[in-house]
This record gives sequence, C-alpha cells and structure tokens, in this order.
Amino acid sequence: MAPSTSAVVVLSSLASLVAGHGYLKSITVNNQNYLAWQVGQDDYVTPTPARYARKLANNGPVPDFTSNNITCGAGGNIPAEGVIDLKAGDTVTLNWDQWGSSHSGPVMTYLAHCTGDDCKTFKGDTGNVWVKIEQLEYNPSGNPPWASDLLREQGAKWSVTIPPTLAPGEYRLRHEILGLHVAGTRMGAQFYPSCTQIRVTQGGSTQLPAGIALPGAYDPDDKGILTELWRIDQGQITYKAPGRDVWSEAAPNANRPGP
Repeated sequence: MAPSTSAVVVLSSLASLVAGHGYLKSITVNNQNYLAWQVGQDDYVTPTPARYARKLANNGPVPDFTSNNITCGAGGNIPAEGVIDLKAGDTVTLNWDQWGSSHSGPVMTYLAHCTGDDCKTFKGDTGNVWVKIEQLEYNPSGNPPWASDLLREQGAKWSVTIPPTLAPGEYRLRHEILGLHVAGTRMGAQFYPSCTQIRVTQGGSTQLPAGIALPGAYDPDDKGILTELWRIDQGQITYKAPGRDVWSEAAPNANRPGP
C-alpha cells in the first residue's frame, strides 16, 4: 500500500534534517591535509587509524549540551593519535563533509592549553579552560547573513587564524557550529563541536587567559541558545552567541569581518 501524503511529507522532512547534519572531516594547515575522525568508517577499521581530531559518534548534534559531550562531541572525548604542528599566526582550514542551509546559526572556535603540554591526557571537561579565538554570528547586511550559511557557501570550509602572539605548546582547537533552526524549544539548539589537537612550535609569549567551562557555560536559557531563528531573520530581535566574547589577542576573522 502506498504511503499517505502526510507520511511522505514527514519522511521527506526527516530526510532533509538528517541530510543537513555534518561533521569535521579534515584539517588543512600550510597545504597539508590531516584527517579528522571519519564518521561511519573509522569505527570499522582495525587497527584504529591515526587521526588528528577526537572521535565523533555520528554526524548529528550533541544530544545534551549540558553534558560532557559538549566538550568535544558525542564520541567519548578519546584522545586522537595525531597532533598537528604549526606556528602562531598560521591559518587552519576546517573542512566539513557537508553543511545544510536549514541549520543557520553562528560559527565559533575556542582554544584550550593542554595541561602539561600533553593533549593525549587532557580532556578539557573541567575548569574555565576554553578561550574563544574566532566567531561570526548574524550580519543582516552580509551575503549570506548567517555565519553557518557562509560556511556552506565556502564549500563547507572555515578558516581560523591561530593568535599571532600565542606561546608555544600543545592546544586543543575546538570548532563548532550552532544550529538555531529548532532553538525556539528549550534544549532544541543544536551544537556540532569537534576538537583538533595542535602543537604551536613557534610563537610569542602570550598565555591564554581564563575562559569558559564546557560543560557549564552553555545555559539552556541563554538568549543565544533559546531563541527563534525566524524572529532574528525578520529583525524582531538581535542575536548574540553564547560563550563570551572573542579574546582580545585573537587575529582578525579570516572569513569576513564580523559580527
């Protein structure tokens, strides 16, 4: 028996939502490409392949952004085998497998200094260790206005410049998209974080300041998390992303001027 029209509409909507999901697939630094965890593939490879970003369970959002999964995604926060060597001031290109147009929202990137300069023993799920070094939100005069839609227009790529004065050491680069398409419902905001392990081999002398705690800083009732996308798009309300402001020592945004 053929499905009803309503069933077809529901199934089509669900397929569209799933297709809109995405994950960090690789990282490019100085023309060298480094693979992140390959969702849907690496779980079935023996021995486990060496990757440069922490494991992700799937290409969907974090199920509960107040839990430890918000730190580096739902994948167990398992240390990656690889660490990417770079210099302060280098540009890192974060390559997503895809990104859907319906999942509009801000794009944010944080750094945390791995304790003892050892990212393989550092989880980053306690303490105010995450410092925002890059962010774009909503610019009504931008084309497109939302940062995540700009990421889509750039071929699902996003560029981040490592702060030029940053001191050498091992760091966790936490990059995420926040999808606001169902954020009008409490706990409906969709965070897609990933954590790449980097080693700054040459830099300045500036240490990261105190940052925010993840989990902990993303309050379900924050106006940047519990909000209605359509009201922002229509100019009824202004938007400010969660997670404090970008660090004063950060480089200018490599994608376009803010906000």
